[in-house]
Amino acid sequence: MKRSFWLLRGLKFLLFATLFVAAVGLLTMNLWNWLVPTLFRGPGITFWQTLGLLLLSRILFGGWGRGGRARWARRRAAWRQRMESRLAGLSPEEQEKFRQKMQGACSGSAWMRRRAADTSQPASAGRQ
Repeated sequence: MKRSFWLLRGLKFLLFATLFVAAVGLLTMNLWNWLVPTLFRGPGITFWQTLGLLLLSRILFGGWGRGGRARWARRRAAWRQRMESRLAGLSPEEQEKFRQKMQGACSGSAWMRRRAADTSQPASAGRQ
C-alpha cells in the first residue's frame, strides 16, 4: 500500500484518540466538579488535573496490559484443572491424605506457621 495511505490512517487514529481522551477528560471533570464539591465539600479540578487523575487510576487499578484480570482468571482455572486432574489419578485414601496435608499447611496465618516451624528446631543449631 502507499505510504500516504498509512500516514493518513495514522493521523486519523491520532485525531480520534485525542478527541476520545478530551471527551473522557471533560466528562470526568464535569462530573467531578458537579458532584464532589456538593457532596463532600471537596475542591474543583482542572482539565489537566482530571487527565492526571485518570492516568493515576489507570495505573493503580487498571494496569497496562490487555485483559489483566481475565488472564489471572484463566491462569487460576488452568491451575485448578491441573490439580483436579492430578487428584483424579489418586486413590480416595491418597486424596484424603493430600487434603489433610494441604489443610494443615494452609490453615492459620503465615506468621503462625513460621513460628511453629522455628520453635521445633533447637535454638543452638543455627549458631556455632
